[in-house]
Amino acid sequence: MLTGLEFAAQLPQHTLVIFTTAYPKYALESYELDAIDYLLKPIEKSRLQKAIHKAETYMKLLSDETDKSTIESNTAEFLIIKSERRFFKINFADIKYIEGLKDYVIIYTCSQKLITAMNLKTIHQKMPQDIFLRVSKSYVINVNFIDSFDHHNIYLGESEIPLGEVYKKDFFKIYAGDSLNPEG
Repeated sequence: MLTGLEFAAQLPQHTLVIFTTAYPKYALESYELDAIDYLLKPIEKSRLQKAIHKAETYMKLLSDETDKSTIESNTAEFLIIKSERRFFKINFADIKYIEGLKDYVIIYTCSQKLITAMNLKTIHQKMPQDIFLRVSKSYVINVNFIDSFDHHNIYLGESEIPLGEVYKKDFFKIYAGDSLNPEG
């Protein structure tokens, strides 16, 4: 008999998965499989709706993407990417965060979402490292948009970004200074 994680690992690459379980200990493994979300039982209706909306958004973005998108150019102030058969100039100052999903990244700006075919590491390397921090396997954030944070999440307006265990110590050191202890 297969576990949910084993089953998900066997699914085709572009299958979107939301895990629902009573066990928080498997969350990290689920994100290694590029899960869309990980919901703990008992599941609140609003939380389930948020996960479904996220999956629907990904499906729409992936199905709308008919050609490969790439970074065409970048400067100290902006990126130019090709997406949806057009070129977009994206000012670094307008990027709230970037989310990685398998072979794509979704760039969330103040006014739009753009999808491009590349991995999170590649786009992060093209950005100013003093402004953009990698905070989990799937997210890079613009520190200028941080409203608040705790030991598990970073809040950028209405967006709640998970803070990965591997990245937590560096986040607290770089963003919050040595005065805050990430272990607390």
